[in-house]
Amino acid sequence: MFNKRTGWIVLLLCCIALLIFLWGRTKMQGVPILAYHEVVADGEMYSIDPKQFEAQLNYLKQEGYHSVSLHDVFEAREGRGTLPDKPIVLTFDDGYEDNYTQALPLMEKYGFSGTVFIISSKPGEEEYLSWDEIRTMQDRHTEIGSHTVSHLALDEVPRAEKQQEIVDSKRVIEEKIGRPVEFLAYPFGAYDKDCFEFLRNAGYRGACAGVPGYNLPDDKNPYRLKRVNIPRPHFGLMEFKLRILKSLLFSPFT
Repeated sequence: MFNKRTGWIVLLLCCIALLIFLWGRTKMQGVPILAYHEVVADGEMYSIDPKQFEAQLNYLKQEGYHSVSLHDVFEAREGRGTLPDKPIVLTFDDGYEDNYTQALPLMEKYGFSGTVFIISSKPGEEEYLSWDEIRTMQDRHTEIGSHTVSHLALDEVPRAEKQQEIVDSKRVIEEKIGRPVEFLAYPFGAYDKDCFEFLRNAGYRGACAGVPGYNLPDDKNPYRLKRVNIPRPHFGLMEFKLRILKSLLFSPFT
């Protein structure tokens, strides 16, 4: 006989089945983009200890992930290339010097590469990458992107300033590295619809937002790429695994 308890059990089973379906669909088709900042032993919440970072890389390696660039992702989307099984993009915001001294050697140790988003006014300042270091990272298979000129929240500034932050950063970085800059990461993950226009007109192929989740083939807006934020963990590697799982499961809803 159908009763209230039976109804709850049926609902729970349906929810579990739905999550399994979404997990399988996303795992097969989605591309996670991990968002890091500093890789230092002593830092604030938007940094990670090198030992923790290495443990995460080791886990990803053991799980069969293969790092790709955003360029690779878009080439595959547009039918000009293919992605490996379990692709993943490792990104770093701001352009801190430890991305070169700490993160890069560890990624190379485990066969990974990354994407670094540069604040174009910062290279050469204390704690930030120099242009020589940026070019060296690029030569060692690091993709270089823009993080605007001044690291302003783009949804809070006038249109003209917003355009300048997007356009000028691309121009300066390209002049310094000698290669096209195809992607931008919004400071604080903040954006509005005006950003899409300026990005498209400037020649960016895509932009990373503060929206959590995996990027699915049917995601329509290339200027709203989802990322998995990786702050300094309080519960070790288990927290890292749970962040990835949470983003994976809820990707279809974001």
